Amino acid sequence: MQTVSALPLANNCAFDYSAAVGLKGFFSFCAFALFGSAVSARAAEPACFVYIGTYTKGSSQGIYAARFDPSTGALSKPELAAKSENPSFVAFHPSRPCLYAVGTVFQPGGKRAGIVSAFKTDAATGQLALLNQVSSRGTGPCHLVVDATGRYVLLANYNSGSAAVIAIKEDGSLGESTGFVQHSGSGPCGRRQEEPHAHSINLSADNRFAFVADLGLDKVFIYKFDRARGTLAPNDVPFAAVPPGSGPRHFAFHPDNKRAYVINEMGSTITAFNFDADAGALETIETVSSLPAGFRNKNTTAEIQVHPSGKFAYGSNRGHDSIAVFSVDKSTGRLALLEHASSRGKTPRGFSLDPGGRWLIAANQDSNNILVYEIDPATGRLSFTGQEYEVGTPVCVKFMAAK
Repeated sequence: MQTVSALPLANNCAFDYSAAVGLKGFFSFCAFALFGSAVSARAAEPACFVYIGTYTKGSSQGIYAARFDPSTGALSKPELAAKSENPSFVAFHPSRPCLYAVGTVFQPGGKRAGIVSAFKTDAATGQLALLNQVSSRGTGPCHLVVDATGRYVLLANYNSGSAAVIAIKEDGSLGESTGFVQHSGSGPCGRRQEEPHAHSINLSADNRFAFVADLGLDKVFIYKFDRARGTLAPNDVPFAAVPPGSGPRHFAFHPDNKRAYVINEMGSTITAFNFDADAGALETIETVSSLPAGFRNKNTTAEIQVHPSGKFAYGSNRGHDSIAVFSVDKSTGRLALLEHASSRGKTPRGFSLDPGGRWLIAANQDSNNILVYEIDPATGRLSFTGQEYEVGTPVCVKFMAAK
């Protein structure tokens, strides 16, 4: 695994946005020797499922699932959990055995439509059964979350630059839309920012505020979320801006609930914020590069996550094809680069840390593979475990506890 340092890079205004049934058991236990005696000494933890969202333009047929053992880091071979068209991003219900996915479907005549699908999960096998599908109220839906009460799905529509709220029924299926906001305006980078592009939506820990990162407008919009009615309204502090041409994409809170981070797709940077939980306001701390010094090829970023300990942050580079690892200063929230771990593939899109913070699973969209890394608890650095599986065009990885 190569380790290199990073310095800022000018933004990439011209770079285009790219567009388990019958699980057969756990990964062969002969691979456990890779993890050494330290792993064998760990207490056993309940197994869970990993779900993988994909684009179905190639070999993929929908959503894939695999079993994962957090005590050892062993991942089984991913298998098809449900056929679905372009289920690019998935989220789970907080209390029911349900999974939700956004996707783009092609209608007669080639017209594209945005949908949200609800699935019931089988706790024993990981298999998904479709409950229903509804409109995303926009085009190019790319991200979604379920609120803490389990009553609403909130989603971002990239192509149409909007966000919507969909009610969840008692059986876990999707009902009517209860909330909607349409962004307007443009940014400085021509075709990439000639209109709004809502790229993610996240909720504060208290379920009171929704944060929508808009790549086209260089803003993280902040909305008051009405948990009783499922509506969105502009916050008193309505947005936080990032440097022009940055293209904010995904957003993550620090576990201390005092900081937040947005990864900027076009600028290949991460912006750190102080977070006022009472007012729902963001105040910029700094913006740092996700790339090594001297790297001048095309690159865009994708995912960002903060380690459960709060000591580290991770971001994916598509082009440099790496996971950037940062330490987080406890007192200031500032980031310091630790390493760039090779993604061992092309175009690392989504990745996820297991809830215990011991493992990271990354998805390489254009090389059709997912990989498992071990996280050093002291340094935050990543070590490839040797586990690699083929999955067609993977773009999202999510852990779900097996019940």
